[in-house]
Amino acid sequence: MSVLDELFATIESRKGADPDTSWTAKLFAKGPEKCAEKFGEEAIEAIIEATRGDKARLTSEAADVLYHLLVMLAARDVTLDDVYGELARREGTSGIAEKAARPKG
Repeated sequence: MSVLDELFATIESRKGADPDTSWTAKLFAKGPEKCAEKFGEEAIEAIIEATRGDKARLTSEAADVLYHLLVMLAARDVTLDDVYGELARREGTSGIAEKAARPKG
């Protein structure tokens, strides 16, 4: 089991936890929209650190991004297996071709 799989399992286990004792449970209690907002905030912080060139700070922010991405996915009942499946479906396909094949919306 990868670190991401283990983290996702921990996140899933916090869905019914007490928000006063778990940051993850607190995010879930605020709803999927708040989980998405936190993911966006962390992504922006990672972008800022990427432009500054501080490897340690970018590494830390990237970990925050991954954590909040997993929380956001779990809040909408999307599993890592769902994401892995989508990545496997795209494997071997040009990114340009894959994007062109997406439904317009």
